[in-house]
Amino acid sequence: MAMNDTVSDMLTRIRNGLAVSRSSVDIIASRLNKAVAGVLEREGYIHGVRDIQNAGGHPALRVMLKYDHDGDPVISKIGRVSRPGCRVYRGVREIPTVLNGLGISVLSTSNGVLSDREARTAGIGGEVLCELW
Repeated sequence: MAMNDTVSDMLTRIRNGLAVSRSSVDIIASRLNKAVAGVLEREGYIHGVRDIQNAGGHPALRVMLKYDHDGDPVISKIGRVSRPGCRVYRGVREIPTVLNGLGISVLSTSNGVLSDREARTAGIGGEVLCELW
């Protein structure tokens, strides 16, 4: 069965992995998922991402989840903003700040997938993919 929204699937797998204290989760490999995982790594919300082959021999991405010294997940909430049925676009002046800068928004821009801070610095807006803190 074809999947329409791989980003939502990725966020759900990360959320579920954090709920059961997994050290890593495997997600469907796509350029957009890899770019979103790269933003999460640059911003310090995950340890890293690697290319792997899943049990069926298909390409996948392994996301290494991050926990603080008390064992609590670094990501407390993660959610999709723009969905296939209702896209959400924001200009550079309208990019939302998440928890007064304690969280991030992930945007798909003409310069690639960026965090809200990177997009403001570059002076471009785009589609708000997800928010997390």
